[in-house]
Amino acid sequence: MNFDLTDEQRALIEVTRELLERHSSVAAARALIDGPSGYDEQLWRKGVGLGWPALTIAEEHGGLGLQSTELALVAVELGRGLASTPFLPTAVVADAVTRSTAVDRVALLSSLASGTQTAAWAFAEAGQPWSTAGIHTTAVRDGSGYVINGAKASVQDADSAAVLLVDAVLDGRPARFLVPADTTGVKIERQHTLDVTRRYCDVVLDGAVLGATALCAEGAAAEQSIVRSNELAAVLTCAELVGVGERLLELTVAYVKDRVQFGKAVGSFQAVKHKCADMRIWIQSSAAATYFAAMTLDSQHHDSAHAASVAKAYVSDAVNQLAGEALQLHGGIGFTWEHDLHLFLRRARVGAALYGDADHHREELFLAQVLASA
Repeated sequence: MNFDLTDEQRALIEVTRELLERHSSVAAARALIDGPSGYDEQLWRKGVGLGWPALTIAEEHGGLGLQSTELALVAVELGRGLASTPFLPTAVVADAVTRSTAVDRVALLSSLASGTQTAAWAFAEAGQPWSTAGIHTTAVRDGSGYVINGAKASVQDADSAAVLLVDAVLDGRPARFLVPADTTGVKIERQHTLDVTRRYCDVVLDGAVLGATALCAEGAAAEQSIVRSNELAAVLTCAELVGVGERLLELTVAYVKDRVQFGKAVGSFQAVKHKCADMRIWIQSSAAATYFAAMTLDSQHHDSAHAASVAKAYVSDAVNQLAGEALQLHGGIGFTWEHDLHLFLRRARVGAALYGDADHHREELFLAQVLASA
């Protein structure tokens, strides 16, 4: 695989970073804590102008027709800027709808690409694994439509989304439904999570009645689609964690250069240099695993499931270790609410757990190896 960025990809990184440096700050992220807005709406509108939600949507639907690598490049910058936007859930839903046979897919994709609507992916369930085996929400046929009952957890930006992609069990097999957020029987409540700058919600579906056009995929097609969504979400989360890690390293290096102990900057001490070098290695390795996984998502010649699990397992552990070192090197100040460090650390901890933590993905890799050798 060629890891060299194209001129267009470099330009995408540059304009995204420039936008985030001007309009996304830790102060803006702090303003979202317990505030009425679920995400930075002004930043999102500007990101829409750069084509963030349109990146991988086909040109005939108002998109740019690019690939998952471009999504990952933007996600890294969003992580660096501690940005709070519905980028990831909207991208995952757009990808699933693009590959579906949903009746209203063209209209939905056009609205997502233009930024007039956002979407959320309602997949995870409390205490269940990040796989189709963890789906216990049920859908039953009711005339020409469907009735859904169940509860979803950790649904990012559900309270601001126009449509939810809900995974359920229909006739004993997985199925995917596009559910308007204002459907009767749908209740959305914000969770209180470690990442205080981003909204995660509980979604309860209590006899939600849907029309025939709500079905997005069922059976084997739905199962494949859910696996694809999990891979994409895991890779984009890894990309965001890479950006978080880069920023944590920058904050730490700047601090140890300025912090003086025994008449010298603590950054001049050999032990501190070694810790910073380890942090740099973890970031470089995480970036390599993440970009490879992103490229495999659109490749016919590589195992995308394997690459996504390798990336999520490694990056989840590496960024957690990096965050711990950053906190230690900052000393007591790193524990204070006023310092920015803890906000990045919170984002890192939550990202490491979402879409399967390191243990989950190592188990997936082990099972795949066992099946391959059987």
